[in-house]
Amino acid sequence: MFNLLFKEIRLAAHPNLFIFTCMGALVLVPAYPYGMIFLFSGLGIYISFMYGRETNDIYYTALLPVRKQDTVRSKCWLVVLAQMTQMLISLPFAYFRTLLLSNGNPVGIEANVAFYGMGFLLYALFNLIFLPTFFKTAYKAGKAFILALIPMTIIMTLVEIVVHFPAFEWLDGTNSTDLFRQLPILVVGILLYVVASLLAYRLSVKNFQQVDL
Repeated sequence: MFNLLFKEIRLAAHPNLFIFTCMGALVLVPAYPYGMIFLFSGLGIYISFMYGRETNDIYYTALLPVRKQDTVRSKCWLVVLAQMTQMLISLPFAYFRTLLLSNGNPVGIEANVAFYGMGFLLYALFNLIFLPTFFKTAYKAGKAFILALIPMTIIMTLVEIVVHFPAFEWLDGTNSTDLFRQLPILVVGILLYVVASLLAYRLSVKNFQQVDL
C-alpha cells in the first residue's frame, strides 16, 4: 500500500492538488469566508481524479499485480492525506491570525474549534458522496464532484451565516469559554469524518468491483 500511495503522489496526483492543499493558509486572510478552504480541497481532489482519468491511471493501476480494492484504497488514502495535510497547514496560520487579527472575521465564522469541526463535516460529506459515485464508473469525476459540491456549499453557507445571529455568536468566539463550548462540534466532526471515510471506502470497493475496465 505504501508503494501504491507513493505512486499516487508521484504519478497520479495533479499539481493543483498540492496547490489547493496549501490553501489552508487562507485563514490568515482578513474578511474572508474560511469555509471556502474546504471547497478548494474538494476542487483539488476532483482535478486530480479528472487528470487520472485522462491519463488512464485507474486502468494502469488495475494492470499492476494488486487487487481491485487496493486501487480504491490508494485513491482513498490520497484523498485523506490531502485533507489532513490541508488541515495541518492551516493550524499555525489560524494561531497567527489570533495574534495579528484579533478583531474577528466580519464575513463569517472565525478560524476556531467550531470551524475545524465544520471542516471535518465537509470533508466527510465530500468523501461519502464523491468517492462511491466516482467508482461506480471510475470515469465520471465531474458528476461525482457536482453531487458532492451541492450539499457542501449549502452547509458551508449556512454556517457562515448562522454565526451572525446573536444566539450563535459563541460559534464565532475565540475566548477560552467559547472554545470549550465548541469542543463537542470538533469531536462530532472527527467521528463523522472517520465513519464516513471508512463507509466511503467500502462503498467504493463494492462499486468498483462491478466496473469492467
